[in-house]
Amino acid sequence: MKNHLVAALAYDRLCTFEFGCVVEVFALPRPELAVDWYRFGVCAAERRPIRAAGGITVSVPRGLSLLDTADTIIVPGWPDPDEPPPAALLRKIRAAYERGARLASICSGVFVLAAAGVLDGKTATTHWRFADRLASLYPAIRVQPNDLYTVQGQVITAAGSAAGLDMMLHIVKSDHGTKVANMVARRLVIPPYRRGDQAQFVMRPILPDELGRLTSLIDWVRQNLKRPHSLKSLAARATMSPRTLQRQFTGATGFAPYEWILRERVAVAQEMLESRNATLARVADLCGFKSEQSMRKHFRRIAGTSPATYRQQFHG
Repeated sequence: MKNHLVAALAYDRLCTFEFGCVVEVFALPRPELAVDWYRFGVCAAERRPIRAAGGITVSVPRGLSLLDTADTIIVPGWPDPDEPPPAALLRKIRAAYERGARLASICSGVFVLAAAGVLDGKTATTHWRFADRLASLYPAIRVQPNDLYTVQGQVITAAGSAAGLDMMLHIVKSDHGTKVANMVARRLVIPPYRRGDQAQFVMRPILPDELGRLTSLIDWVRQNLKRPHSLKSLAARATMSPRTLQRQFTGATGFAPYEWILRERVAVAQEMLESRNATLARVADLCGFKSEQSMRKHFRRIAGTSPATYRQQFHG
């Protein structure tokens, strides 16, 4: 990761929230992390001040040549799905893809990657309002309208606005491990790393009283992952019926309670494997798995690799 350059694309009618999130994650110095943090630059096809949402004008000193050396390129939105990106930008995106650069989009930024052809035959997501339009304009793309973000090798797409933060934490986690990603999340005052297949939005409204109980339950479970949990015991703690808890929990997180707990346990196991020399059996016990074999099974299914391989990649 030494000298890894992240380049963000700016454009006329810039989406300031998405762009600001990219700057917040990758541009700020983070000496407290003790890792080779990213270099950061901004480029634009326009050679003039750029209008941004909220009446802001942005002066971008770099042209598209920055994309020639970028290791990661992020497109934080695009002003209009029906507005063709400049041909010069599409050529740069394709060239970056062919040399192996990582490409990422937030919200409507997916339309730039789609127009460049780097999403053909791949799965992608975008803000749910644009999902049908993306599928209509680019039938070669498998559109996942509910995912927070999708990872297809070197190409990553995120849903609307705040889901871009989830995607960028995934990038940080992939590059530097769970502990560093969680430290960045704490500095941003947002929840820790969430997987991309969580739902973009709650399918059914949750009453304020139920939301408070659900939030308290989630916080408590995270502090007590080692303990055994069942739908019945969780429902009793949340003072809900098991059926109501199952429905509300799944609607809020995208996962049934048991699956969510397994994923939390795997996330904690990842952090332990990065920072401790404990045996796999000890890690399994501390995370609440019934056995090392059970941890191996769920770790491979959720993290896509074995605990031992993960430790070799990220430990120390």
